[in-house]
Amino acid sequence: MIKQKKDKPLQIKRVPTGVSRLDPLIEGGFENGSTNLLIGSSGTGKSIFATQFLKAGMDNGEKCLYVTFEERKKEVYANMLEFGWNLEEYEKKGLFTFLEYTPEKVKVMLEEGGGSIETVVVKNKIARIAIDSITSFELLFEKELEKREAALSLFKMISAWGCTTLLTYEGDPLKESLNHKAMEFHSDSIILLYYLRNKTKRERYLEVLKMRGTKHAENIYKFAIGKNGIVIDNKPYEGKSLGHLY
Repeated sequence: MIKQKKDKPLQIKRVPTGVSRLDPLIEGGFENGSTNLLIGSSGTGKSIFATQFLKAGMDNGEKCLYVTFEERKKEVYANMLEFGWNLEEYEKKGLFTFLEYTPEKVKVMLEEGGGSIETVVVKNKIARIAIDSITSFELLFEKELEKREAALSLFKMISAWGCTTLLTYEGDPLKESLNHKAMEFHSDSIILLYYLRNKTKRERYLEVLKMRGTKHAENIYKFAIGKNGIVIDNKPYEGKSLGHLY
C-alpha cells in the first residue's frame, strides 16, 4: 500500500514590525499583505509605532506610504526627527511617500474605486502602508451597518493592493465601544496600546488582542518611548489587571 505524503503547512511570510521586541511575540512580524489595526488613546504612541513600522521597511529597501487625515507633513517630519528618523531623506531616495488626505476623499474613492492613493501604490510599487488615523473616516457613517459596509469596502480595496498595512485608530481599549467594532471585525490583527496612570505617573502597555494565523503572546507588556522609538519590556507585566489603573 502506497502511503500518501502529507502536505506541509504553508509557511506564512512575515514582515518585521521594526518595533523593538515585538516580533518574537507574534511569530516574527505581521503576515505579509495583511491589514492590521492599532488602537490606543491620545499619547499612546500610535504615530510613532506606525512610522517605526515604515522605517523598518525603508531600511530594507521597501517603498512605503504614509497617509494621514489629520497631521501636517512639516509637523510629522519634525516630530520624527526627534528619534533620528529623517523622513525627508527617505523621500529623496524614493522610499517614502507622504500623502495628506481627507476622510471624505476616501469615502468617494470607495464609491468610485481607485483614487490617488491607489495611483501612488501602483506607480511607486508600495510594499508598506500606514494610515494614521482611520478614526475620522469611520465617523462619517452614523449607522453601524454603514460602518461595517464601509470598513469591508476599505479592507477589500487595501487587500487588493497586496501591501502590508497598518491602520491606527484613536480610542480607549478599556472602554467597550461600538465605534471601532466594524474595523476590528475586518482586520487581520489588533494591537492595543494603553497609557494609564499608576499612582503618580502614567505608564504605557501593549497587548496583542488578535492575529489571524499566528500563535501570539497573550500577556500584557509595558513599553517605553525612548530616543530610538518604542521599546517593549523583556518580561510580561505581572501586576494587577489594567482595570485598576486609569
